[in-house]
Amino acid sequence: MIKYQAGTIVSKTIINKDTGTVTIFAFDKDQSLSEHTAPFDALLQVFDGEVDVVISGKKHHLTTGEMILMPANVPHAVNAIEKFKMMLIMIKS
Repeated sequence: MIKYQAGTIVSKTIINKDTGTVTIFAFDKDQSLSEHTAPFDALLQVFDGEVDVVISGKKHHLTTGEMILMPANVPHAVNAIEKFKMMLIMIKS
C-alpha cells in the first residue's frame, strides 16, 4: 500500500474516523520524527526494517513484527535505523 521514497517519509491514512485513525508510513534510512506529544494513545507496529522509538527519553529498538504503545501526552520520537515501514493506530475514544 505504500512504497519507500529516497530521503523522505511517506504516509497514507487508511482509516480516518472520529474515534481514531490508522496510518501507514515508509521511512527512508536516517529519517526521523522529532520529539513531540499526541493527545491520544498510539500503537506503533513495525512491518519491515528497524527503528528506534524514544518515549520519555528511553530508547526502544524495534524490528519487523514488534509493537509499542506510545501513551497520550508523553514525549516520543521515531528514528529510522534503516528503511522501515510501520502502522500507527491512534485511538481517540
